[in-house]
Amino acid sequence: MRNKHATQLIFELSQAGRKAVALPDADVPPRSIEEMIPARFLAKTTPRLPQVSEPEIVRHYANLSTLNMSVDTHFYPLGSCTMKYNPKRNERLASIPGIVDVHPYQSERSLQGLLRLFFDLQQMLEEISGLGAVSLQPAAGAHGELTALMVAAAHFRELGEERTKVLSPDSAHGTNPASARMCGFDTVTVKSTPDGFVDREDLLSKLDESVAVLMITNPNTLGLFERGIAEIADEVHAHGGLIYLDGANMNAILGITRPGDFGADMMHFNPHKTFSGPHGGGGPGAGPIAVAEKLAPYLPIPRVRRIETEDGFDYRLDWDQPRSIGRVRSFFGNCGVLVRAYCYLMTHGPDGLRSVSENAVLNANYLLSRVKHFLPVPQGDRCMHEFVASAAQLKNDSGISAMDLAKRLLDYGFHAPTVYFPLTVKEAVMVEPTETESKEMLDKFAETLFRVTEETADLLHDAPHTTLVSRPDEVTAARKPQLRWKPSIED
Repeated sequence: MRNKHATQLIFELSQAGRKAVALPDADVPPRSIEEMIPARFLAKTTPRLPQVSEPEIVRHYANLSTLNMSVDTHFYPLGSCTMKYNPKRNERLASIPGIVDVHPYQSERSLQGLLRLFFDLQQMLEEISGLGAVSLQPAAGAHGELTALMVAAAHFRELGEERTKVLSPDSAHGTNPASARMCGFDTVTVKSTPDGFVDREDLLSKLDESVAVLMITNPNTLGLFERGIAEIADEVHAHGGLIYLDGANMNAILGITRPGDFGADMMHFNPHKTFSGPHGGGGPGAGPIAVAEKLAPYLPIPRVRRIETEDGFDYRLDWDQPRSIGRVRSFFGNCGVLVRAYCYLMTHGPDGLRSVSENAVLNANYLLSRVKHFLPVPQGDRCMHEFVASAAQLKNDSGISAMDLAKRLLDYGFHAPTVYFPLTVKEAVMVEPTETESKEMLDKFAETLFRVTEETADLLHDAPHTTLVSRPDEVTAARKPQLRWKPSIED
C-alpha cells in the first residue's frame, strides 16, 4: 500500500527546526558569515528550504518513485521513442571507477583505455551505417541533425554553391525542419502518398539545384521502409544534393541493411533508442553522426585518432582539422552514454544486432495483427518496428478519441502509446512494442486495448481515474506551467 502522506510536496512535509543531520561543534573558532562574505553577496532573507528528517526524505522520494512509469516497471509502447528495456550490466560497466571517475581535463596519456573504446565505437558505427567517418560529439538526436546539416552547409560553402533549401517529408519528426531552419536553410515539405511513402512526383517537382539536403527517415515514422529509397537518393544526387538519414528507427534494420548502401550521405544515431542509453529526464544523451568520406573533413573537432607507435598504438584527440565546423559542445561527447552503447554493441555482435531488429519487426507485426481488427492501420497489414493505427472511426462511432485511449490505458498499468503523431494519420495511435517484450505481454496489451475501445465514452473522457493527476488542461500546462511551490498566506 502506497504511503500517500509521504508523497505530499517536500515543502508540505517541512517542519521548522527539523533536520536530517547533526553536526559536531566546530573545532576552530566560530566566525559570523558576515565576516567571511561581503555583505553585497548575502541574501537578505533565509531561503525557504524544506526542513525534514532523513527518514522523511527517504520515504518521500521512495514513494514518489512508485508514481512513475518506466521501462523497469511497465510495458512502454511509445511509438517513435523506442522505450525498450536496457540491460543492467551496461549500467554497471559504465559505472566502473576507471570510467566513471575520469575527468575531461585529464591528459590523453591517462585516458588511453577510454580513447581506444571511443575509437572502436567509431569504427563499429561506421560499419553499421555503411559510411566512412563518425563523430561522437553531438549530445542528442536533434543535435546530431543540426551538426550534420552544419557539415552539409560547410561542404557547399567550400564548393562555392549557394544551396538554400532542405526537403523533408510531411511525416518527418518536427526536429527535422527545425534543425534545417537553425542552419539557415529554407524548409520545403514533401507530400506523402496515401500508403505512407514519399510522393515521388511531389519530390521531383521540388527538387532542383537550390536543394542542399533531403532529410528522410527510413524506416519512416509510419513504420514503413521506403521501397524506392535508392532511386530517391539517385535523384537527389543527380541534382547535386545530399541525403540525410534520420537514424531514429535503426532498430528495424541493424545487420540487415545500411543507410550508406541505400544512398545516405550522413545520418545520426540515437543511442538511447538503439544502443542501451538511459531514457528520460532530458538526458544525458548522445547523438553520434556518420558521414560519407567526402564530408569527413568538416566533422566537429576533436576526433579520436589511432596512431601507430613502436609499442603498438596510441589514441589521441585530433584538433588539427582546418576544414572542421569546429566544436559543437564543451567536452568530448557524453562518456557514460557512449560507453553503454559500446557495451551493447560488443555484447550483441553482428548476429545479435540482426536478431534485435528481426525480433523488433516480428513483435510489431504480431501486435499489428492483433489490433487492426478494432483499430485500423491505414498504411497496411505490414510494418517494420512500429505501426500507426487510427482511432478516427472509433471517434466517429463512439466519441472515443486517441487521447481517450491513451489516458485510459494508464489505469490498466500500461504506458500510453504516442498519439496524434504523425499528423498525416487522423487520430493517430503509434505503437512500438520493441524486441524486448514477450508474446504474453503483447497479448495482454492487445486485449486491454480492445477492452478500452468497448468502454463508454463518458468513462474515457475523464480518464485516467487512478493516477495522482487525472487529465490537466494540456495547453495551459504547456504555456503556463506551475514549476515552483508557493507558500500559503498563513505560512
